[in-house]
Amino acid sequence: MAVYVYSITAAGHPHDLTGLDTVGPVPAALRSLRAGPLAAVVSDAPAELRPKRRDLIAHQAVQERLVADGAVLPLRFGLTAPDDDAVRAALDQHREEYLQRLSHLEGCAEYHIKAAVEEDALLRQILRESPRARQLNDDIKAGNSNPELPLALGELVTQEVLARQQALAAGITEALRPHTREELASEPTGNDFLNISFLVDQEHRELFLTAEKGLADELGADCDVRLYGPLPAYSFV
Repeated sequence: MAVYVYSITAAGHPHDLTGLDTVGPVPAALRSLRAGPLAAVVSDAPAELRPKRRDLIAHQAVQERLVADGAVLPLRFGLTAPDDDAVRAALDQHREEYLQRLSHLEGCAEYHIKAAVEEDALLRQILRESPRARQLNDDIKAGNSNPELPLALGELVTQEVLARQQALAAGITEALRPHTREELASEPTGNDFLNISFLVDQEHRELFLTAEKGLADELGADCDVRLYGPLPAYSFV
């Protein structure tokens, strides 16, 4: 029977799964499959697997319970295997890789940061600090009808916005990097200029959080810095 796979841990992990729900509309028991020094947490896979809110919550709850008791390789929602033997075979095949990664994640949590800057505030900054942008804007406001002026101003503002956003992203990353073990940047979406995950160990967690709060305060209300975590280390598995 097909099985749904939640996580991979060391075989010695306690796997306290009492009271947790499983994915799928029909309740199923969570169980552990062991193969040498590794183990996987699984349940019977539902006939139809869709990312419904209830199922996403159940998947996440398993990860959070396991992380509280030791290092975990949290698998993303939706991973299934044909049967228990296939899971054990995968654990055997990738044994060294999984053990190495578990060792690297020991005592760590993921923190995710997204950031956006208020567009009007950024535009005011550009007009204040860029003589060329300020001159173009003044000429347009004074009634100069040259059609090249709005185009030139638009291109200049676009370049300045990108440069300033990149500088902000680099500054935030560089300020937090000394307190992290690993980082993984993703393409920002929407109005965000930063979308990055950090792997932070317990020893440096307070330093990381203090540094992040200091950055948010320093950047002020015009910059929206959102911190998510601690999370299972999905980005680093």
